[in-house]
Amino acid sequence: MEQAIAGYHRDEEGHWVAELRCGHFQHVRHQPPFINRPWVTSAAGRQAMLGMMLNCKKCDRGEPADRLAPDHPSPEET
Repeated sequence: MEQAIAGYHRDEEGHWVAELRCGHFQHVRHQPPFINRPWVTSAAGRQAMLGMMLNCKKCDRGEPADRLAPDHPSPEET
């Protein structure tokens, strides 16, 4: 099911994760030549992709929404 990107955070390894409007999280890595998402590498690029639709397999499977750990730093801190 297609869902829009509503925000971002970093995981514990420093990789960017998209927060989808459905409440699920999805990694958005830039790892050429296999995954080509250069927009992930800059704040302006990530901002420009807010609202972009991603296929959410968690919605397809009917999984509950994801949650950040209470002590997870905000995107501004990472």
